[in-house]
Amino acid sequence: MAKFSRWWGKDTRKGTPVVVTMENPNFSVVEIDGPDAAFRPVDKDRGKNAKQFTWVLLLKAHQAVGCLSWIGNFLWALLGTIKKRLILGQGVGMESEKSKGKLLLRIILGFLVTALAFLGFEVVAHFNDWHYFQNHNLHIPQTWEIQGWMHKLYVGWLGFRADYIAPPIQSVSNFCVVLFLIQSADRLILCLGCFWIKFKKIKPRIQGDPFNSEDLEGSGYDYPMVLIQIPMCNEKEVYEQSISAVCQMDWPKDHLLIQVLDDSDDQSIQLLIEGEVLRWSQKGVNIIYRHRLVRTGYKAGNLKSAMNCDYVKQYEFVAIFDADFQPNPDFLKLTVPHFKDNTELGLVQARWSFVNKDENLLTRLQNINLCFHFEVEQQVNGVYLNFFGFNGTAGVWRIKALEDSGGWLERTTVEDMDIAVRAHLNGWKFIFLNDVRALCEVPESYEAYKKQQHRWHSGPMQLFRFCLPAIITSKISFWKKSNLILLFFLLRKLILPFYSFTLFCIILPLTMFVPEAELPSWVICYVPVFMSFLSILPAPRSIPFIAPYLLFENTMSVTKFHAMVSGLFQLGSSYEWVVTKKAGRASEPDLLAAEERESKAMNHPPLHRGVSESGLSELNRFKEHQESGPKPPAKKMNKIYKKELALAFLLLTAALRSLLSAQGVHFYFLLFQGVSFLLVGLDLIGEQVS
Repeated sequence: MAKFSRWWGKDTRKGTPVVVTMENPNFSVVEIDGPDAAFRPVDKDRGKNAKQFTWVLLLKAHQAVGCLSWIGNFLWALLGTIKKRLILGQGVGMESEKSKGKLLLRIILGFLVTALAFLGFEVVAHFNDWHYFQNHNLHIPQTWEIQGWMHKLYVGWLGFRADYIAPPIQSVSNFCVVLFLIQSADRLILCLGCFWIKFKKIKPRIQGDPFNSEDLEGSGYDYPMVLIQIPMCNEKEVYEQSISAVCQMDWPKDHLLIQVLDDSDDQSIQLLIEGEVLRWSQKGVNIIYRHRLVRTGYKAGNLKSAMNCDYVKQYEFVAIFDADFQPNPDFLKLTVPHFKDNTELGLVQARWSFVNKDENLLTRLQNINLCFHFEVEQQVNGVYLNFFGFNGTAGVWRIKALEDSGGWLERTTVEDMDIAVRAHLNGWKFIFLNDVRALCEVPESYEAYKKQQHRWHSGPMQLFRFCLPAIITSKISFWKKSNLILLFFLLRKLILPFYSFTLFCIILPLTMFVPEAELPSWVICYVPVFMSFLSILPAPRSIPFIAPYLLFENTMSVTKFHAMVSGLFQLGSSYEWVVTKKAGRASEPDLLAAEERESKAMNHPPLHRGVSESGLSELNRFKEHQESGPKPPAKKMNKIYKKELALAFLLLTAALRSLLSAQGVHFYFLLFQGVSFLLVGLDLIGEQVS
């Protein structure tokens, strides 16, 4: 064997070199002059011929043509949609504007008309070679250089612009940039805190295993009395699955009571919900149906009315689930034991997970936002401060904490944040469980999402007005007061929507027409991209959507800014409560399992799953055996959103002006942001109604 190795290692370059020629033009000529010649490094340019270069060029050209074709098809489809929805008005309705919303729209339209006038003026100056703005240094021509009255007017405008318009714009711009950097630093600190929690594996833990016996009913754990509340209002699509999920909780029946709090004003829906409650009650579940004749206070009034029942006094904890939530059977066993031997604990909040997060682009972008909210904001605040805003659902409260804090109040549309702040001021602590999740839905249409965001951003400003005196006079520490006022309310609820709308939707377009007021490229591109990357990390599968996420967040700033102003100054729209439209989606296994249970109860043919068939297709075949019911009502039309469209045209106009001055980063940002506003204004971002 050793001799063979020595023989193989010898340099045996003997014999006649062999030349192999391939007739196929895709292969090149290779010379082999020894057994190891094929393993020696070869020059990269060796063996290439003209036909190979031709094929490479053709491939590159094909890719470029494909990219241009995709862009062309997209623009053609967009123009067709603009013609259909905006010009012809086919299949769409106009968004109803309140008086204060019309005021904001008029302001945006005023900026748009002014921008168009300036653009026309700048185009005339460009084609007449009146260029006096080079490298951000304004050069006013001498009297003998003036060429007519229009040239004189343009020169006068340049001087007036530089002396009187640019300074205030630059001051507001600098102020917004400072706010932007402060908010970015806050987000970076939150991300670092989340990284440290992951690195150290910090999380709330239950001491021991209270359910270690195989017979849970006979184990040593003393099950407390738990009340479950499901508030709902005209939510026909989701009531059945939420009631079904809650009724299957793994908890002793004699220690559990379920309240279905129905505020529906549609009698047919009331009968459906009451029938579902009766069906589970006949199965032995301790469940009660409650309906208020007078629907005051919305959700807060509904919960307050239910807590006033005499039988509630015998219960120690209350778990709240909105109508679209489907908690797992072990939800209570994962949350309630945290209260044991922790008398200061008032709330245990679980995380949400979304059954329809991949339904369309809008749901994907919402998933990014909410993953960051739970993974970073809620978890970090829960670990380091023992305080965060209650999410209104998928949480368990100690009833004593609710009572000590004044109970549910109807003064704002964010009753969940209201009770959380008051409980914090009374010294109660909160725990967030990132690994306990409850299945729910996110809005699939932009109309529903916009109304939800308006309520979520106007309510906190209302609450801030009410709570500020109580925060100042409370007995909590100075640092907790500072956190509540400066971070929880001002920075994250007021400053964020203010600078987002002002800086990127107003100041940036203005700087294109008033170039003496500069906005650096790092403010427009680099820092926002980095912050978006941090926001998207909790949902790593969504990294390909980082650009749409950044553009959409800026697009939503107009809605959030309007809501913030409405809540801060207590305008009429801040008191509106619109129930978020649900689609009634559940996971395929849940749907199929529910139908299988129903088929057994009603003696329907059993379901047989095929190897290659999905659960939903099997479910559809099952439903064909049933009698066809009444046809569902027609869906609503897509809407036209005037403020978003006006901002789209303003940004696109500024992009044209940026193109004249060859500002690369500014041009591309304005172009893509304008297209983003255009897509949202035409209601193309979410569910499409055929």
